[in-house]
Amino acid sequence: MNNGILPAAAAGFVTGLSLIVAIGAQNAFVLRQGVRRQAVLAVVGICAVSDAVLIALGVAGLGAVVTAWPAALTAVGLAGGGYLICYGVLATRRVLRPADGQGLTTRGASTGSVRTAVLTCLAMTWLNPHVYLDTVLLLGSVAADRGPLRWVFGLGAVLASVVWFTGLGYGARLLSGALAGPTAWRILDGLVAATMLAMGALLLARTL
Repeated sequence: MNNGILPAAAAGFVTGLSLIVAIGAQNAFVLRQGVRRQAVLAVVGICAVSDAVLIALGVAGLGAVVTAWPAALTAVGLAGGGYLICYGVLATRRVLRPADGQGLTTRGASTGSVRTAVLTCLAMTWLNPHVYLDTVLLLGSVAADRGPLRWVFGLGAVLASVVWFTGLGYGARLLSGALAGPTAWRILDGLVAATMLAMGALLLARTL
């Protein structure tokens, strides 16, 4: 902890959580399964394990590039910082102009069997291009900025994924009423925007 382990892990947790909580099809699906208590353990497990694998690939891949080519640190720093700021701007836009004034809906047809739920969850996770941008590219680039503590940063991001999906899946019945309205999600998007803009500016400042 005296060598910056705790701050690196905390930064990974906050960054990972900020990306994960953004409204999307995967979160809506997990929430919907939790509300109906259908294959919750399987769905939560798939989401968390998939994130862990993708985060590890991002941290390992970019870490290797930086080790072989130090100039890559500047490149990924600029790319990561720019992406963070763009992400923050988009989140800010959602706060100021929520789409159709709607919250996250949990209505829809039941997925039926556990097998169907698992296949649906796998498709939403691995066939979503934004997942690769967020976990492999973005988290990997921010982790690379941590140098030898990049794996600690990655572990913090993995923990954020486990906490979020577990809480969303198993706490869905308690949260579904509040999350059905637009106000709660605008507040979450406001927190996402503030975090992303601040971290993007910090990453660019360190790089330039």
